[in-house]
Amino acid sequence: MIRKSKKITKQRGSRTCGYGEAKKHRGAGHRGGRGNAGHQKHKWLSVCKFNPEYFGKYGFNRNPCLIKKLETINVGELEEYVLKYKDAFKLKDGKVVVNATEIGFEKILGKGRISTAMVVKAVEFSEGAKEKIEAAGGEFVEL
Repeated sequence: MIRKSKKITKQRGSRTCGYGEAKKHRGAGHRGGRGNAGHQKHKWLSVCKFNPEYFGKYGFNRNPCLIKKLETINVGELEEYVLKYKDAFKLKDGKVVVNATEIGFEKILGKGRISTAMVVKAVEFSEGAKEKIEAAGGEFVEL
């Protein structure tokens, strides 16, 4: 049998039910606002004391138009693409000639395996991509 009585039952007859003065039980205004409200106003001293780096910006932001974003593809994916659409590519000395810029890629990365001999033309190549293309009997041409 539970013998613990509820708080409200205990507080009956006490007028303010444990909240002190009546105006102290009126909402978030008594607490200075909800959450982080007032951190640049009346709670500014607590910001200075406990979290001084909360406001302001730090570091550098580069202009997005100066950042060179290259569209990339891995050699494994490039080979899959070539095998899927092999009729669209030309052959030169028994090697498939792939111009990566024509299919929308500027940089070739080295992830994946490659077994087809290809002549790959692109703006940039990673070191791993160069090694894998040459190991498969192909060559790379930087545009």
